[in-house]
Amino acid sequence: MSNYKNLSDAEKHNSDWMNTKWRPMMGWMYMTVCLFDFMVAPILWSVLQAVFHGGINTQWQPLTLQGAGLFHVAMGAVLGIAAYGRTQEKLSGVAVGQPTSSAPNFGAPAFGPGFGAPAVNTPPPPAFGAKPTGPGAPSFPAL
Repeated sequence: MSNYKNLSDAEKHNSDWMNTKWRPMMGWMYMTVCLFDFMVAPILWSVLQAVFHGGINTQWQPLTLQGAGLFHVAMGAVLGIAAYGRTQEKLSGVAVGQPTSSAPNFGAPAFGPGFGAPAVNTPPPPAFGAKPTGPGAPSFPAL
């Protein structure tokens, strides 16, 4: 109950269990599917063939790898985007109702000389397609 006062108004009024637990549930579901498909099912497949004296003619084919592993790609996208969204919520202070002061600033970069080099007043490079001028400008024959 000590965390209740840190929740935003929207979170205080939200009592839907599914709305607050869908991210961890997706992770649990993906972990369960992977454990079954890559550990439990291959062992059961071999045990059942040994018990019923069947010849081991084929190996276990993971169900989630059929279709070029699209299940793993999709789950990676869902979990990755969910984790990114939750991180952004925490950084912006939406999750606790108040902004955080230790959040890094991912706004516009501050340009400087970089790597400790002193600032040198040099003219900007010429625009794309501009003819170079000056003493070091290459001269090409006209075509």
